[in-house]
Amino acid sequence: MIWRVLHQIGKTGIRTEPAPDIGEAAQAEAAHIQRALLDILGQALTIRQVDAGSCNGCELEIQALGNPYYNIEGLGIKFVASPRHADLLLVTGPVSRNMEMALRRTFDATPEPKLVVAVGDCGCDGGVFGESYASCGKVANVIPVDEVVPGCPPEPVEILRGILRAVRRRIPA
Repeated sequence: MIWRVLHQIGKTGIRTEPAPDIGEAAQAEAAHIQRALLDILGQALTIRQVDAGSCNGCELEIQALGNPYYNIEGLGIKFVASPRHADLLLVTGPVSRNMEMALRRTFDATPEPKLVVAVGDCGCDGGVFGESYASCGKVANVIPVDEVVPGCPPEPVEILRGILRAVRRRIPA
């Protein structure tokens, strides 16, 4: 049995996709956005990401911010485990009824001046889920939102742009 599997593996070979090429322009734009954030803040930006009931598509794009292409931690933009240490809440998904109170508590625990960015179509307007017995809908129905980043899911560069817009709007340069 094992020989048959090994023979099939040898016959088929390695089948993978090539790595995506985001291009030099996208990398340069991401670096520009990160520098602009730090120029405005003058220090590191700490982010607490909250999944309020998403499908995890937006989380995958947020996770991509930490890869070598975007490398946000290299420029001082960090994700933290506690809202008490955060400057900004990055919220994804339509807020499920089960997460409504947890999201409010997270918002209340975040020190002033706090920023909130709703990510993805579901966070912006409820997406395909809308409001129902199980969903509160968009994030703004539960807590105040400073900026929205539409898309299903939005690209990492769009998430960075949304964070920059929120910081520019709320904190004077």
